[in-house]
Amino acid sequence: MPVNKEVFEEVKKIFVAYLEKKELRKTPERFAILEEIYSRTDHFDSEELWFSMKNKNYQVSRATVYNTLEILVDCDLVVKHQFGRNLAQYERSYGFRQHDHLICTHCHQVIEFCDPRVQNIQNMIGDLLQFNIMHHSLIFYGDCKKENCENRKALKD
Repeated sequence: MPVNKEVFEEVKKIFVAYLEKKELRKTPERFAILEEIYSRTDHFDSEELWFSMKNKNYQVSRATVYNTLEILVDCDLVVKHQFGRNLAQYERSYGFRQHDHLICTHCHQVIEFCDPRVQNIQNMIGDLLQFNIMHHSLIFYGDCKKENCENRKALKD
């Protein structure tokens, strides 16, 4: 999916300001990683991101991808998830509505959902306990009911 130029320019401004504030270098590799992330709509891990960039002939190391991801998480342009496996997954976060996740414990499919009642509960709890809730994470784990789940077949064998 091509990157939304308007969103990317806004994200790039935020990233540049963050790098300047932290006195970090503004390298072409970091901006290429940012653009690659904001051209995606899925969850991904650092290896997938690195591999995707290598396939597009970017000269970027695994270490640069990993370190840039950590910087992007720190400046709130990317969200890092631990979905119950030892592998961190990431997704872009700027301009995206709050959403929650369902995770299949067999095929590891990640399904996003948004239910306004979750936001209502967050607001009510914040008001009740006089707490400024900045964000939340809600993850449901279970087994998908897909007939063609590859991992389910492997488990039956």
